Parts: sequence; C-alpha cells; structure tokens
Amino acid sequence: MPSPTRPPSAAERAVAWGGAAAFAASLLYFLFSYDVTFTRDLDGALKTGDVAWDVALFSLFALHHSLFARLGIRARVQRSFGALERSVYVWIASALLILVCAYWRPVAGLVWQMYGLSAWLLRLAHVFGVGLSVASAAAIDIWDLAGVRQVAAGGSKEQDPPYAEFKTTGPYGLVRHPIYLGWLLIVFAVPHMTMTRLVFAVISSVYVLIAIPLEERSLLASTAGAYDRYRQKVRFRLIPRLY
Repeated sequence: MPSPTRPPSAAERAVAWGGAAAFAASLLYFLFSYDVTFTRDLDGALKTGDVAWDVALFSLFALHHSLFARLGIRARVQRSFGALERSVYVWIASALLILVCAYWRPVAGLVWQMYGLSAWLLRLAHVFGVGLSVASAAAIDIWDLAGVRQVAAGGSKEQDPPYAEFKTTGPYGLVRHPIYLGWLLIVFAVPHMTMTRLVFAVISSVYVLIAIPLEERSLLASTAGAYDRYRQKVRFRLIPRLY
C-alpha cells in the first residue's frame, strides 16, 4: 500500500495517469458508439432477447458503480491500494463502459427522425449536454475524478477540509447532479432516435434515477451535515423546477 508520507513512485504515477487516459478514452468511445454505431437503422421485429442482453450488460457496469459507492467497499480498496483507490475504480469503470458499448446489441426499429429547426435544436441540446457534463466535472476537479490528484498528494487528505462545503455556483447552483443532467441531454436530445439508442437511453437513465437517492443518502451520512446544508440551498436534484 502506498505510504501517504512519501512521494508517489513511478509505477503509481503510471497507474494513475493510465487510468485518466482510460477514463477519457472510454468517454470518447461512448460518444462515438452513441453518435455513430447506435444510429444505424435496422429493419425487423424487436427481439426481447437483445433487450434483455443489453439490460444485463449495463447492469454489470451499474453494479460496479454502486459497489464502489459504498463506504465499506471503498475503505477495503483503500487499505489494499492506498492512494490508488480511485484509480482502481476508474480503470474498472472505464473498461466496463468500453465493454458495454462494444457488445451492446442493436435493436431493430426507428423511434423518431427530426428534420429542420427541431433537428438543429436537438443537436445543440446534445452538444450542450456534453459541455455541461465536462464543466460539472471540472467544477469538482476532473483530476480528482480521474484518480490523479490522490496519487499526486500521496493519499493525504490533510490539504482539504474533511467536510468542505459543497459548491453552489455554476452548474451545482442549478441542480445537485448536473453531470447526470448532462447525461440525460446527451442520450435523449438527438434528432435520429433509433431503438438501439432508446434502449441505451432508457436503461442508463433508470439507473441514474435509482443511483441519485442512494448517493445522496451516502453523502448525508458521511459529510457531517455539509451535504444537508447544500441540499437546502439547491432544492432540485436533476431537473430545475421539476425534480
């Protein structure tokens, strides 16, 4: 286990930066899959077996995310890997996202096809969703999310307050989960919605709706009132004035 009192080794830096690269590659591969591969129109009847396969495949990715969100699991991983705890999560999550996109089974059918102004508005909302997700990640430190910051700090958390107040500016002043809001825009704001895309959009969005209250319960239990104060300032979880 890496020591929090010494500089990170070359191997630890390589693992951390490799994880950050894998993180970026997996997101780019998802965007390529969703905007290119998943847009192919397929004729024929919808096969429930294909949908069931896709549900099971995404559930594998969601299960990993849910397990690593548990404080007990994170503590065990940190005991084994120290400052590389976040990098371990990032490596596995990135590999699973690539796996999901690579083995996603196409589903026959076209849900909608927009043209003209409505198509351009949806494309703009789609791009805005990407930008919102990136900006929201940057607001809470992309390098921290990617696992690089923890290794650079040698695993020490002494430089940050243990229960710092949550940001109420930028995207986090609008809703409490702007990354997820960006995700919804990415998967639904498209002018060409194939059934392959819709299955992915619905499955991933159901997971988001399930994950949000679980994540908030964990934050309420682990931040000594800081998240509760943030929740009182920013009322809406995901969609302004709605939810």
